[in-house]
Formats: sequence, structure tokens, C-alpha cells
Amino acid sequence: MTSNEVMELFRKTGALLEGHFQYASGRHGKQFLQASRVVQWPQYTEQLCKGLAAPYTNDGIELVVGPATGGIILAYETARHLNCRAAFTEKDGGGGMSLKRGLALKQGMKVLVVEDIITTGGSVQKTVDHLRGRGASIAGVSVLVDRSGGEAKFDCRYVPLARFTLESWPADSCPLCATGVPRTEPDELIV
Repeated sequence: MTSNEVMELFRKTGALLEGHFQYASGRHGKQFLQASRVVQWPQYTEQLCKGLAAPYTNDGIELVVGPATGGIILAYETARHLNCRAAFTEKDGGGGMSLKRGLALKQGMKVLVVEDIITTGGSVQKTVDHLRGRGASIAGVSVLVDRSGGEAKFDCRYVPLARFTLESWPADSCPLCATGVPRTEPDELIV
């Protein structure tokens, strides 16, 4: 899939929101990406995950792992395209991400890590670190949208399907606040 095709699916499903948003970083912006609005549609999820899997079809991937929660559905569907197992990592209480629920890894297992949207790459890096600590060989990281502006980097193959920059401002110099545009809660927008 091309970057334009990915972003068109986000627009079509209402996953590219317009308004006045406060991001987790505290910065403000006029657009918001809500990947869960795309992956609620199995036909679009299938297309996107086929794209996530494509660069790795000849790499002998044995397990696809996604950080909870954004990567769970993606890991399952990507693994279906790679004919292998799927799993997910969860917060571990110590600031990291880990496999739980008795999921086994064998030494040297080839693992692909998938995620919906990367801003800093923190959850993915914690997942990669945990998997390597358990003996896995990370074949790569594949994501739907990299919105990091080139900041997210990994020491393995990294394949985003799309790159999308969200313009943002510090809260105290937000032009939307200055003109009185009320902030929008993304989960309350019905599309």
C-alpha cells in the first residue's frame, strides 16, 4: 500500500479527525489520528495488515507481536498473512512492556513487531527490548503511520506504511486557543 492509500482509508473511516486537540505531549493541534476507527472494519484491516506483512514475507517470521492496545488486532491479522503466531505485550508495572499469559518464545525466534501509530516509538522500543531480553531475534518493526517527523528510529528494519506530520504548537502559543476555538475530545467525536 502507498502512503496515500493508507491515509485515504483513515479519511474514509473518519480516523483522521479535524478540530482542536490536546495531544498526550500537552501540545495542541488541528488534526488527530484515531487508528481504532480504521481497524473496526475487517476489510480495511486486512488490506493494511497485508501491507505490514509484505516486506517480511520471505523472512521466516515465526511470531508477530503488537504492543497493547493499538497493536493487538494488527498483530493478529499480520500474522495471518505471514502464516505464523500472534501475540501482544502489555504494560508490566515497571515502566516496560512484556509478554504475559504464558506465551512462550524460543531462543532466536524471528519476530516482527507491529504498531498502529508511532509518535515517539516508546511502546515499540520497550516491546523490542523485552523480546530481545527473552532471546528473540527482531526481524523488524512495521507500522501503519509514522507521525514522529523522522524522530522514531529503531536498530532494526523499520517500515512505516505511511508518514504523516501533524502540525502542533505549545499550549501557550496555540493559534486555535488564541482565536477561541474550543478543544475537542477525540473519543467524543462521532463520525
